[in-house]
Amino acid sequence: MKISSKGEYALRALITLATNKNDLMQIKDISSETLVSSQYLEHILLQLKSHGYVKSKRGVYGGYTLKESPSRIVIGKVIRDLEGPLAPMGCVSVTAYEYCPLEDKNCLLKPLWALIRDTIAQLLDDTTLEDLVKGHIYKN
Repeated sequence: MKISSKGEYALRALITLATNKNDLMQIKDISSETLVSSQYLEHILLQLKSHGYVKSKRGVYGGYTLKESPSRIVIGKVIRDLEGPLAPMGCVSVTAYEYCPLEDKNCLLKPLWALIRDTIAQLLDDTTLEDLVKGHIYKN
């Protein structure tokens, strides 16, 4: 699993919207807060909107706002929606499994890849946008 700039910037945008005191934020203001270009941010916000995380209003007084409460937005789901599977290797992916010939030879790496997948998935699935905003990050 590798989180691209798109995933990183999407989380920045969601955090910015979650901490916003106003109802709507314009792209230029989100861009200023997240240090992401308005053009790229517009593309990301459209994806977040299509997945149901944000809503928008057109016009002079328009902008973007969260569609759900930050406590209902699970970071693992956001990352999967934007980036795809969390598994480091296709042979252990739950949603996008890819056969590997070494599986027939009792690959000794597969349990490690599965543990990494499970650990990452649990951490991200146990973290909400509200947790990020409040600084409540799970620590073992």
